[in-house]
Amino acid sequence: MNVLVIGGAGYIGSHMVRLLDSAGHKVWVLDNLSSGFMQAVTAGELIVGNMNDSALVKSILGDNKIDIVMHFAACALVGESCVNPAKYYQNNVVNTLTMLEAMRETNVRKIVFSSTCATYGVPASVPISEATPQDPVNPYGFTKLVIERALRDYSEAHNFGFATLRYFNAAGASPLGGIGEDHSPESHLIPIVLQVALGQRENVTVFGSDWPTADGSCVRDYIHVDDLADAHLRAMERLKHGKGIELNLGTGTGLSVRQIIETCREVSGVDIASVDGDRRAGDPPELVANASRAKKELGWEPQYTTAKPIIETAWNWHRNNPNGYANKMLVESKLD
Repeated sequence: MNVLVIGGAGYIGSHMVRLLDSAGHKVWVLDNLSSGFMQAVTAGELIVGNMNDSALVKSILGDNKIDIVMHFAACALVGESCVNPAKYYQNNVVNTLTMLEAMRETNVRKIVFSSTCATYGVPASVPISEATPQDPVNPYGFTKLVIERALRDYSEAHNFGFATLRYFNAAGASPLGGIGEDHSPESHLIPIVLQVALGQRENVTVFGSDWPTADGSCVRDYIHVDDLADAHLRAMERLKHGKGIELNLGTGTGLSVRQIIETCREVSGVDIASVDGDRRAGDPPELVANASRAKKELGWEPQYTTAKPIIETAWNWHRNNPNGYANKMLVESKLD
């Protein structure tokens, strides 16, 4: 298939591009490089631009006979969304709707959408199934929910086929090397802990030590980035024969902050320093997926089901690229 990956120079998008290429699909990447990296695009054709540039998107879709769009180009920092909601409504809602209209006008009517467990807010119970009420508690989660609803409406009005995939905590890096996680500022737990192991931070803060969990720290469901990409690939194939699916993507296993830190110590061989801090407002104590529907609908099974192999791939990336893609840019500039 001919696939347009919007946001394909970012963390999850770049892993998706690599998998699509290895599976024999032809790939185009549209990314404005505001948070992605040219060096992360290991296959396909990179087009630098914005998804709200309707003329550009229609040109890409039409000229290249695109069959399906994969959308990873969201702003995705919960804290930032609370202090700068306009940025999130503009990019995640307005710009995405502009892109959907470009798809409609060029008759490209299949899309795999990167959503989030943040649409569920603070659930009354876990594990979280797709039947759990969606009640987001921050602008980021709400903007994702808006587009989920828009996709249902576009499906009814314009015969769109869509797959909405709600991630839990994306983690790890490609075991093949070359691509991984590089955010500024970094907000994900595993990279932050590994930065302490590399001497780039003094310690990691555990936000809250009195949560109603086994060790008092928050519990999350960590899903390897390549497992996420595999689910997208399967969803793309599923859309050849279906109209719309909404699925959770997680392992179904909860890991506490303290368990993650301890596993990072084991993998890195470094006695990583941690300090206890206050709870963060809005943090649910536990977010764990019930992903049985994805397994049934897609025949999908995550290959990384425990913390250690996930963290091993992340450690390999961060140890070899301590400054992320900045290392690659420096090497390439010297070669030039």
